[in-house]
Amino acid sequence: MDKERVKKLVRELIIEIGEDPTREGLKDTPRRIADAYTEIFSGYDSDSELSVQFSEDSEMVVAKNIQFYSMCEHHMLPFYGTIQIAYIPNGRVFGISKLVRVVEKFSKRLQIQERITKNVADEIYAQGVKGVAVMAEGEHLCMKMRGVRNDAQMTSSAFRGVFEDQKTKEELLKAIQNK
Repeated sequence: MDKERVKKLVRELIIEIGEDPTREGLKDTPRRIADAYTEIFSGYDSDSELSVQFSEDSEMVVAKNIQFYSMCEHHMLPFYGTIQIAYIPNGRVFGISKLVRVVEKFSKRLQIQERITKNVADEIYAQGVKGVAVMAEGEHLCMKMRGVRNDAQMTSSAFRGVFEDQKTKEELLKAIQNK
């Protein structure tokens, strides 16, 4: 990301909305936004490192309440929530930090919740696990602070491999509900 260009564009936006970019509270805003966007959109340059695995087997591994923060690609406003990931290993397990990094890789982009859910499931499934399920719950500021102005939450899910079987889905839901 070209931070200098972002700073210039933000300065122009400040002027366009009717503000003075030289005003005390706005002087450093273009730099702050350029710095923030470097972090917020770091998913484009991210490597999830899922190839690092440990020899171990388990019937089901569940990582609950992985926080995510993203930016809606339609309004460029934040949405955030939690993701639950369950997978059935095929002789090797991932460190939990690797699962968090996969979530960050896809959430730190202009995005929609449904795509994050699908991308995370696809990335993990591509590593040769027997199955993966990803469920995300999100709150969307694009809906809360504009438009319909409603506090509704959204849930999305993606199931791959053995999790496409109804009995396995039910076992997963029991495991996740036992907080």
